[in-house]
Amino acid sequence: MTLKLGCVADDYTGASDLANTLTRAGLRTVQTIGVPSDDLALPEVDAVVVSLKSRSIEAAKAVAWSRDADAWLRGRGAEHVLFKICSTFDSTDAGNIGPVMDALRADAGDAIVLVTPAFPETGRTVYQGNLFVGSVPLNESPLKDHPLNPMHDANLVRVLARQSQTRIGLVNLATVARGAEAVRTRLAQLVSEGIGAAIVDAVFDADLTTIGAAALDHRVSVGASGIGLGLARALVGSGRVVSAHADAAAMARVGGPAACLAGSCSQATLSQVANAEKIMPVLHLDPERVVEGPDEARRALGWATDRLADGPVLIASSATPDEVQTLQARHGREVAGYAIEQAMADIAEGLVLGGVKRLVVAGGETSGAVVDRLKIPGFLVGAEIAAGVPVLRTVGTQAGDMLLALKSGNFGGPQFFADALRLMR
Repeated sequence: MTLKLGCVADDYTGASDLANTLTRAGLRTVQTIGVPSDDLALPEVDAVVVSLKSRSIEAAKAVAWSRDADAWLRGRGAEHVLFKICSTFDSTDAGNIGPVMDALRADAGDAIVLVTPAFPETGRTVYQGNLFVGSVPLNESPLKDHPLNPMHDANLVRVLARQSQTRIGLVNLATVARGAEAVRTRLAQLVSEGIGAAIVDAVFDADLTTIGAAALDHRVSVGASGIGLGLARALVGSGRVVSAHADAAAMARVGGPAACLAGSCSQATLSQVANAEKIMPVLHLDPERVVEGPDEARRALGWATDRLADGPVLIASSATPDEVQTLQARHGREVAGYAIEQAMADIAEGLVLGGVKRLVVAGGETSGAVVDRLKIPGFLVGAEIAAGVPVLRTVGTQAGDMLLALKSGNFGGPQFFADALRLMR
């Protein structure tokens, strides 16, 4: 296998988003869970997205995992590696974006790294270094209430400077609008000033094409799926990749019972759960009982087992920001978050052992816990359910083929769960 593009993603739903984007752009893409074992059989592909659960862990561990993934990808021929982060720059002031970026840059020997979480198609834009979610700055968006990493600063030059050991510069929109050569000239200027990473503005879809062409000159880039789209366009446009369609094998019918799990507390997911109640049975977990022990997960699994023969069900641990803050105040953020993730993983494991073959999971941390528990080594990428969310077909699993959808909390339309189940047959 000789890869044209390697990707290291800091969470599983973000990895699915990127894999979906690359597939739509014409790259044959596989998503793996962790660094693949040597005996995992993978098809001939153009890109591999190695999914890590490293966004919110201790920085040194995130760096070590990311370097291992980078080494595996480069060992398969990848000359450029994208460190895929959240389009809302989801991180703390300590990292982990900056520490991982610094390590991968040092390993690659790059003088400067291009960084942008912009993806205009999903409402994420960067202007004068400030990240906007729709029409509002990041710190005025619902992300200010994120239960793990609340975002209180929209200026990414400042945010990344607090995390990185290198100086951070800016490539503004006026420069991007003049094309890839103008971006290259600006980057050379920044290098001469001792700057090792640059936030790059992007407001329009065409900006991604410009950024991708310039980024491909380097060995490392950092960003969300938008920069992945730009890189894919550059690879296809230069003739280094022949554009391909998504593998039909990824969408072959699986059948069997279907279930949905919602762990995200985003406004989008809360609305999607409310809409799902109109078409399927929905059980809302009691978060206090979840933290107390395994009985609530057992209750949920029994509830689902009694209903699966009649159609899909949804189990939700999602809660409003106020409810989340109350739970965290009582038990601590890490204790509460871990208990809920493990309860959802327990439920997912029980559902699959009971015959569920189609599973829809909402929430990045929830998706990570579920996929880890199910010991899924990788996925083929199928049809797109919503922007950034594809149907995923498992590869290398002992339990046989399954179809999954892993959704970041803010992704998808109001009827997301119905839309996903319609495609996952």
